Amino acid sequence: MQITTKETQIEQSLITRLADLKYTYRSDIRDKSSLEQNFRQKFEALNRVHLTDAEFARLRDEIITADVFTAAQALREKGKFVREDGTPLEYMLVNIRDWCKNEFEVINQLRINTGNS
Repeated sequence: MQITTKETQIEQSLITRLADLKYTYRSDIRDKSSLEQNFRQKFEALNRVHLTDAEFARLRDEIITADVFTAAQALREKGKFVREDGTPLEYMLVNIRDWCKNEFEVINQLRINTGNS
């Protein structure tokens, strides 16, 4: 007898388990735009800063990497960024000073082939 589990069932089971571990399920994040908007809100709140659209686009392009080691390193260290007006910004991607204050969220899988997918 072969037992098959659909991918959607596995995904829902994982989301349920993470919710039990106090992750917040974000059903409203369904595309690249809403994912980036959520990241921007969290980034600005954590770092107590308001970025211009151009600054956010440049920051996003600087931190996105396919290299897992580089991405993990960026999460553990403070980053540096020069704002449009020339002032430096030292930032965190997660709260490295007080880990217990980090919030964890989970979303359904996203397929990002284009800006709107």
